[in-house]
Amino acid sequence: MSAQLTLPGTFAAALLVARKDLSIEFPWDPTAVGAIDLAPGVLWIIFTFSGLLGLQRSFNVEIAERAIDGLLAAPISREAIYLGKAMANLAFVAAVQVVAIPTLGLFYDVPLGGILPALAGIALLAAIGLVAVGTLFASMTVNTRLAELLLPMLALPFFVPIVLPAAQATAKLLAGRPLEDVASWLKLLAAFDIVFVAACMAAFPHTLEE
Repeated sequence: MSAQLTLPGTFAAALLVARKDLSIEFPWDPTAVGAIDLAPGVLWIIFTFSGLLGLQRSFNVEIAERAIDGLLAAPISREAIYLGKAMANLAFVAAVQVVAIPTLGLFYDVPLGGILPALAGIALLAAIGLVAVGTLFASMTVNTRLAELLLPMLALPFFVPIVLPAAQATAKLLAGRPLEDVASWLKLLAAFDIVFVAACMAAFPHTLEE
């Protein structure tokens, strides 16, 4: 009987301990790191890892029922398959961006009104590069036992040349810098997009077997 009487007190004490641990692990001191400095990193981490989830599914759905066999047997080029997959993945990543960018502005109290068109351009350029590389590596790892582990291991190093200039450009925009200061980063993103799309399209036909 005495044990039953102490249960509510034990549970309340456990909640206090859990609250204490969470307050230690997940604090955000706005005086230590400003929202303007923190927001670009958060934004591009969201894009990168949400993109990986979508890329993983782009081939898994067809492999499960061997629908990929019909796609490979269709009278279309492998390059067309790659572009179609990449376009679908780009739509997924763009949908994440449409939700994530306004949400970021809301939660971090970052004014986005004046820079939203430029930020959308940065996001689109970065998404093209991420999708170009990710679609290729998703096709390479889909038939392996450790596809969920291999895809991030292979793709993330190639994401770095895309994410870094995108994050730098985003940080400059959020800091109120003029668009001219961001132009060099945009040119770098566009150059990586051209290289990655061309290289991945050329490599894709060799990643899938009949």
